[in-house]
Amino acid sequence: MEKTWRWFGPNDKITLDMLRQIGVEGIVTALHHIPNGEVWTEEEVNKMKDYIESHGLRWSVVESLPVCESIKYGGADRDELIEKYKVSLRNLGKAGVKTICYNFMPVLDWARTDLDYPNPDGTTNLYFNMAEFAYFDINILKRENAEKDYDEETLRRMREEVAPRMDKEGEKRLVENIIVKTQGFVNGNITEDDLEPVKKFRELLELYKGIDAEKLRANMAYFLNAIMPVCDEFGIDMCVHPDDPPMQILGLPRIVTNDEDIKAFLDAVPNPHNGLTFCAGSLSAGAHNDVVELAKKYADHTHFVHARICKVQPNGDFKESTHLDPRLIEVIRIFEKERPNVAMRVDHAPLMLGDDKMGYNAGYSFHGRMLALGMISGVMAAVNK
Repeated sequence: MEKTWRWFGPNDKITLDMLRQIGVEGIVTALHHIPNGEVWTEEEVNKMKDYIESHGLRWSVVESLPVCESIKYGGADRDELIEKYKVSLRNLGKAGVKTICYNFMPVLDWARTDLDYPNPDGTTNLYFNMAEFAYFDINILKRENAEKDYDEETLRRMREEVAPRMDKEGEKRLVENIIVKTQGFVNGNITEDDLEPVKKFRELLELYKGIDAEKLRANMAYFLNAIMPVCDEFGIDMCVHPDDPPMQILGLPRIVTNDEDIKAFLDAVPNPHNGLTFCAGSLSAGAHNDVVELAKKYADHTHFVHARICKVQPNGDFKESTHLDPRLIEVIRIFEKERPNVAMRVDHAPLMLGDDKMGYNAGYSFHGRMLALGMISGVMAAVNK
């Protein structure tokens, strides 16, 4: 597989020269300075491509060309936004950038409650605490009837373990971790410049009133059917990222969470350019998913691989696991054999060796990802022997 790295543009503290030195072959990036819904012009696309190539690397994957909320919920301007999206795709295709990772998650891209959960070895990882998430949903967001979405054990933990230690600072931390720090750097709906993120978040949730999973699936198929002619013309592969975490949250429909969901969107638009970003981490965050079996089943439909894995606790909490987790080794073995030319990037590695002082984006440390890349490179080499 091609060893790639998610890079956040010329302002990223991690430079392309650093990446070339650690064995990175391809770059995964986006035009983060262009607002969601606006066209990526030929000039801007080629400017980024030329910059990457001037450092001896290639622009392998776009992550992400964002799909606007209005396309997801079917707003009045949906068709206009899709037409702009098609122009951006054409401009990427002309430049030879032909793998596009995107997501169809309403409002929230990915969710964690703790961005620096301590490990026994002194490193820290991302962590999702179901009881803390319930506290955010019920007591901070104050979503109507939110209690009904959590089991009794989670509610007990929330009342007895979370609520007694929660203060204003703790609530602020939850808001930042769940809807600000994990979203703003990926062209998200909310940035650190928003003064009232909770209010804005409630307004975004309102847009999805009356939108269930069936309607969201129909809107996804509408979008994909509209762009497939452009993908056919330029050989562009669209690869949707699984929902993270792979479960219904905040009353929102989530439609890429398991085997049945993956089969549904592939069947809905049976075009070889309609495919999957196989994120072993997102899928493994749900105890209902067997990531090894899913990798076997959907290898032929996978256009991009995210190499990470999660360990789920009996209470539903989960954390990022080691990149040498046996399940991830098996996933790498499958893709190295079945899709040897597919782009792969390591993801959500620990903070270590001073990473925590560098201000890196959540989940995107340098030393942690460098260690993870070394681990996965070793696995790939062993597989090929």
